[in-house]
Amino acid sequence: MNWITQNTKYLNISALALLMALTRSDHFGSAISLPDASLAVFYLAGIFLGGITSLLLLCVEAGLLDYIAIAHWQVSDYCISPAYIFLIPTYAVMFFAGRWSAKYSSLNSLNLVRQLAYLLVAVSIAFLISNGSFYLLSGKFPDLSLVQYAERVAKYYPAYVGSTLIYSLGVLVFTWLMQMLYPEAYKTA
Repeated sequence: MNWITQNTKYLNISALALLMALTRSDHFGSAISLPDASLAVFYLAGIFLGGITSLLLLCVEAGLLDYIAIAHWQVSDYCISPAYIFLIPTYAVMFFAGRWSAKYSSLNSLNLVRQLAYLLVAVSIAFLISNGSFYLLSGKFPDLSLVQYAERVAKYYPAYVGSTLIYSLGVLVFTWLMQMLYPEAYKTA
């Protein structure tokens, strides 16, 4: 057994943590930054890592990155409100959807479609939790009706889903290719 095989879990969490750190400062991306990969990171952590410790470590990292961005990089604190705590169930939905998807780890086209279905449902639920809690608890929308709010946030849903799909499918397809090219590295003991 080589060093990479023995340390796969540590390498995976390090790679996912790095991806989140590199992309967390901008939700939708810009000309100079990539869109936020946090939802994909939690989904992929569920698939490749499992375990509540991974979920907790990534939640702590997300909070620390937000603190650093706001305190030291002049990133707006607009999204920090009593609703911020609802990012925990938002990320938990993604993580546990990944855990459920992990049973389809033998990546063939049918399993990839199954993982995509779980991912779409999970990211939609995550969107409802994070945006719904922000609408209800942030205090920023006191005179906005639910219909008006839904109209305003509907424009964010495609980007929310799209970036998560791109990151997640990119990693899953890359993993599938590696399994095809190096099947001996993916054999379980």
